[in-house]
Amino acid sequence: MAFPSTSSLPIKEQTERAESQFQQIGLLNAVEDTYGGVKVDVEEPMDSNVYVPLLRASMSQWKQQGKKGVWIKLPSQLANLVEPTVKEGFRYHHAEPDYLMLVYWIPETPDTLPANASHTVGIGAFVMNDNRKVLVVQEKNGAFRGTDVWKFPTGVVNQGEDICTAAIREVKEETDAFCGKSDLFFVCMLRPLSTDIKKQDSEIKAAQWMPIEEYVAQPFNQKHESFKNVAEICMSKSKSNYSGFSPVQTSSSSGKKSYSYFNELQPEKTPQVTA
Repeated sequence: MAFPSTSSLPIKEQTERAESQFQQIGLLNAVEDTYGGVKVDVEEPMDSNVYVPLLRASMSQWKQQGKKGVWIKLPSQLANLVEPTVKEGFRYHHAEPDYLMLVYWIPETPDTLPANASHTVGIGAFVMNDNRKVLVVQEKNGAFRGTDVWKFPTGVVNQGEDICTAAIREVKEETDAFCGKSDLFFVCMLRPLSTDIKKQDSEIKAAQWMPIEEYVAQPFNQKHESFKNVAEICMSKSKSNYSGFSPVQTSSSSGKKSYSYFNELQPEKTPQVTA
């Protein structure tokens, strides 16, 4: 169903007319996620002739609201809606025995929806300068939105990407995403080449260098055990009291460069021989 053109109307009148059209047609039931997107779980059977106008009206509203990723979950018994959804620009994300997930990225920016996997591998960047200050950020989106908590830059490792490479990328480009799977989380220590900070305005509210003692002492870190453990390990590492893993560059049988991670190797002891 096509809407009449409203491009020549004032913005307020355009909005009022659009809202009136949405009310007449109806919208898909959706819930907002913590990353500026929406999730739609279609459960009731419906004909595609009913579904498509609902989807188009919903997409128009989400675009006006500045939403990002749209996730539509279609159970196997509603397979008749898969083709119409794809024709509206959605792509397959993943399938399970009883449903298919389709996604759409609305903004005219690079698509940051995570690829599907059995697990997501998260990374946190522990960046400390020569003055024992660590790089911390406050996020505009995600679980920490509106909390004023200072945290390490974090994100998700991309397909085919090495852990330490992902840590460097996330410092340059702060992104936080999730996929609804179990998480493996790695903290990587980095040394800055410069103390200048250029934050990503679309994702990051603020960024600064903070004394590591002040970072560890934040009430949020002290209250939540997992964050407290990471903070204390980073404190120990800053004092050279924790070895952790070190990356060793290697290559696969196909010649692809990658890294293996080990604890610091201990020198072999020379056997003592008694005469």
